Parts: sequence; structure tokens; C-alpha cells
Amino acid sequence: MLARPFPPPGRLVEHAYWELSIAANGTPEQIKALGDLRRLPKPWDPPTCTHPDLRLEIWVWLDDVVTWINHEHIWDTDGYIPSCWPEHPHLVHDLAVLADQRRRAGMANTSDALEDWHRYALPAFLDRMRQRLKSHCENGHQSWPSTGRHARHSGDPHRSRRARAFKDDAQVPPGPAQAAHLPPRLSVVDGNLIDNESGELL
Repeated sequence: MLARPFPPPGRLVEHAYWELSIAANGTPEQIKALGDLRRLPKPWDPPTCTHPDLRLEIWVWLDDVVTWINHEHIWDTDGYIPSCWPEHPHLVHDLAVLADQRRRAGMANTSDALEDWHRYALPAFLDRMRQRLKSHCENGHQSWPSTGRHARHSGDPHRSRRARAFKDDAQVPPGPAQAAHLPPRLSVVDGNLIDNESGELL
């Protein structure tokens, strides 16, 4: 076979896409039957796919897509998506969007979307992957180089310091430059209304 077809998603992923299509193009009755549209699973954003069976199907599909991309679109090893891609959250997020865009491009009635995928989406993904991974996983998965830095960032002293900065910033009254863009507001002080701009008791 000179060119292998793009791997289709499984039944549950297709069902998720079907519901999203109804949400976008259905009748008011159909849309209402879907319930809260914000809770619909979106295959291009795996964290929204919370049902275990759907989530597993997403991973299987993305693995098929990675195998397909590596076979059909990668010639030099420099662009090869490593087999440890599930251990790289940045690749997981990017691959889900890339797979979704390729699926939609393949369903289009013209070649425009597919040309955009070939010209922009795939090369941009590969460039980001090379920039982020560098040569870390060429000979097997390497542990995250930023593990220590992330641990410090997430640790209590640093998190508390950021929380204090956020809280302090939220309590600081706007300066003159900021206040010029804000409409006059009234505040209640000791039971009296005060015009913040003039200071007049009302």
C-alpha cells in the first residue's frame, strides 16, 4: 500500500464527536437533550473525557495516530515521535489536537483543510516537539529534566508566597492610571455611601 489511511477513532470517540456535532448544528430539542454542553467530552482535550472506557479509547486512537504519523510523514529520525509520548503531557495535549484536526480535514469536501494540516499543523507540532524534547528520549525515555524545579514551584513555601502576592494585589486600590479607566463607584464606609472619585459623602 503506497499510502495508509488515517486511523479512525473508536466507537465511543465517534459518539463523542456525534454529540459535539449535535451541540453545534442540532435542533433546539436535540441540543437540550444533550444536557449541559460544557460537560460534553471533547476528544481534542483528553482531560474532558472522564469516562474510563472513552479515555482508554482516546489513548488507543492517539497511539494509532502516532504510529501512522511516524510511518507516513516522518523520514528522518529527528522528527520521530518517541514511543514514550504518553509520558510527556505536552505531547499528549498537542497530539490530541493534531489528531482531531487531521480527522476533520479528512472529512472535508475539499483539500484545503488537509493542505493546511500538512503545511501548518503537522510541521508546527514537530517543531514544538523537537524544541521541547531536544534529544532527551532518543535512546529510551528520560525522566523530566524540570522535576526538581517543578517540585520547588509546587512546594508550599513558593505556593504560599504566590498566594500572598495574589491576595495583596487584589486588595491594592488602583493607581491613578488604572482609576482613569474605571467608572466612578460608590463604597459603603461606616454606613455612609462615599463617591470614590470625589470623596463626597452621599
